[in-house]
Amino acid sequence: MELYQQLYQPLSDQQANLARQIRLLICDVDGVFSDGRIYLGNAGEELKAFHTRDGYGIKALRQAGIEVAVITGRRSAIVEQRMKALTVQYIYQGQENKMAAFAEILALLQLQPDQVAYIGDDLADWQVMQHCGLAVAVRDAHPYLQQQAHLCTSLPGGYGAVRELCDLLLIAQQRFLQFDGSST
Repeated sequence: MELYQQLYQPLSDQQANLARQIRLLICDVDGVFSDGRIYLGNAGEELKAFHTRDGYGIKALRQAGIEVAVITGRRSAIVEQRMKALTVQYIYQGQENKMAAFAEILALLQLQPDQVAYIGDDLADWQVMQHCGLAVAVRDAHPYLQQQAHLCTSLPGGYGAVRELCDLLLIAQQRFLQFDGSST
């Protein structure tokens, strides 16, 4: 875990132990994969920016055998497109009740809640995070979420926070630097 601490921030033994158990990463989208801002054009088009480093991290997790899912309250064709490009199979959009999607994913993958990490940025994420083995808030998350999470990333949402968590999981499970580097 020394490598994670050199790259990002200090980490407790408890946080490291939680990261070793993870078999599924669930991510919120707005404020996590993006900086939380939504750009709307005059013709009604919606734009979001995604960081390529987050994409690399997701693909590295998938190659290491750790599943990835997204659960988001909004619906967006952009999210569908980006997640499919990253080979994320479990895409739950328009989820006002994120717990229902969480339960469905656990059943599909036959996982226990303590095998799941969830990364979020706002209070709607706490509903699921409090049931996960590793609850992570991005650096610029709502203060309540930061206080409740097992870990807060050193990077803000949309600027590599997802990659930081991916690196933590890969380092904790001794799979860091094993990704072949295909397109992100």
